[in-house]
Amino acid sequence: MPGITLQLSGHEDPQLAHRLANALTKLTCRILDKRPEQTMVIVRFVPAELWFINGQSLQALARHSFRLEVTVTDETNTRAQKAQYHQEVYALLAETLGELHEHSNIHIIDCRAGAYGYGGVTQEFRYQHNESFCS
Repeated sequence: MPGITLQLSGHEDPQLAHRLANALTKLTCRILDKRPEQTMVIVRFVPAELWFINGQSLQALARHSFRLEVTVTDETNTRAQKAQYHQEVYALLAETLGELHEHSNIHIIDCRAGAYGYGGVTQEFRYQHNESFCS
């Protein structure tokens, strides 16, 4: 049950958000072995004049940036999967946004199964009761 939060520099663009939500869902499910029907994506936009790196706005730097956080159940993905995910997400966003600042970043957040879930049920409970456990 991955939850993805993507922050993008720039002004709101629903078409871009939709395109990236679809691409990130597919990429996350393929690389991290997750289910698309249980993948949530939230896209937020931050104006470039309000996003700063080293005290300079992205507007002044003439660059784009992103911050992506994806939550997954701890111990359900290997280091190799996570490394591949970092590479492919960065490549996707660099190609899509162009002029990407190097300090755009990705955070894979491993959540303990007893503290993470959906529908009012933890992943630990699902695992222990053999209920369609999905990480």
